[in-house]
Amino acid sequence: MHPNPAFRKVEDARNIAFARDRAFGMLTVNAADGPLISHVPFALNESGTIADLHLVRSNPILRMLDAPMPALIAVAGPDAYVSPDWYDTPDQVPTWNYVAVHLRGTLEKLPQDAMRDMLDMQSAVYEKRLTPKTPWTADKMTPEVLDKMMRQIVPYRLTVASINGTWKLGQNKPDAVRVAAADAMHSSDIGSEVAALADLMRDPPQD
Repeated sequence: MHPNPAFRKVEDARNIAFARDRAFGMLTVNAADGPLISHVPFALNESGTIADLHLVRSNPILRMLDAPMPALIAVAGPDAYVSPDWYDTPDQVPTWNYVAVHLRGTLEKLPQDAMRDMLDMQSAVYEKRLTPKTPWTADKMTPEVLDKMMRQIVPYRLTVASINGTWKLGQNKPDAVRVAAADAMHSSDIGSEVAALADLMRDPPQD
């Protein structure tokens, strides 16, 4: 997380909503030879206290999780390069603006029979956002095929102890300077979801 408090004033409710909406992040744990990272979809509950996810059995993180252990899910949002010229004011330097939320807590394995309920819950959340599409359900699968696939994935839960967000959107600049950079950013392609980030820079969330 960025140390500048200007970028960390967003209330927890907005950080939770952001992470829940993205529903995808980098799960990280410490291993003997260094950090392990896995890119995973997850479902975060309304209060932001529980994130449910699953891992394939061949995942190295799964093989070291015999007991609950500290873990973090890093959720990345829009990001983009910011040219000093866009500020139209002297003595500026290049930077990169971005949004990110970290969910830190304890990761533990759930009973295997929780996997089907988790699959149904997660797919229902995602499918609902695809309206007017008729939602996919696991009932559409051949039972034998579904059972075989269920045996290849293992349910896990992160009990979230802390949520930290960085919304680095130029809040440390005067409004006119920040908006000028946002306007110029719209024609850039250096970053991810650049237009969305530019829109956030125009009207950054307040504490």
